[in-house]
Amino acid sequence: MEGSRLQKAIVLDEQAIRRALTRIAHEIIERNKGIEDVVLVGIRTRGIFLARRLAEKINQIEGKNVPVGELDITLYRDDLSIKTKDKEPEVLGSAIPVEIHNKTVVLVDDVLYTGRTVRAGMDALIDFGRPGLIQLAVLVDRGHRELPIRADYVGKNIPTAKTEMIVVDLVEVDHIDQVTIHDT
Repeated sequence: MEGSRLQKAIVLDEQAIRRALTRIAHEIIERNKGIEDVVLVGIRTRGIFLARRLAEKINQIEGKNVPVGELDITLYRDDLSIKTKDKEPEVLGSAIPVEIHNKTVVLVDDVLYTGRTVRAGMDALIDFGRPGLIQLAVLVDRGHRELPIRADYVGKNIPTAKTEMIVVDLVEVDHIDQVTIHDT
């Protein structure tokens, strides 16, 4: 907008993100008494990279690999947006490398806001099978829930105004690791 300035502040830098993910990895191991029957499933796009990082941290701690899947929730959203030139939603696909029936599935996303993305993620997950338990891990919880959803693992709670925006940049897609808050 002309005449206005976008205010931006870094709320998590690379080290803070790394520390938060290390803590979440320890909490996942502790709460589940190990990683037997645990599957990490990242929600596209940034949740996938966070899930992979958590799997690496868990491997460093436990010396065991935890399966990692990716979930495209595009067709499960109640606020579907058109992203392609032919006016169709862009569907990138899901891939979960193991059976999730009776497993503990940790759904991973970057930001928890209204809860609608997580609801869509749970709907998409159920199409792959019936997990014994679904847990939620997020890097940032900013509040303002519209649905009764709460994260089991949170990197950082960042209370925001509805006019503010949280942006998670990850090196895998954005070439930098940081979380910023923007005034709109």
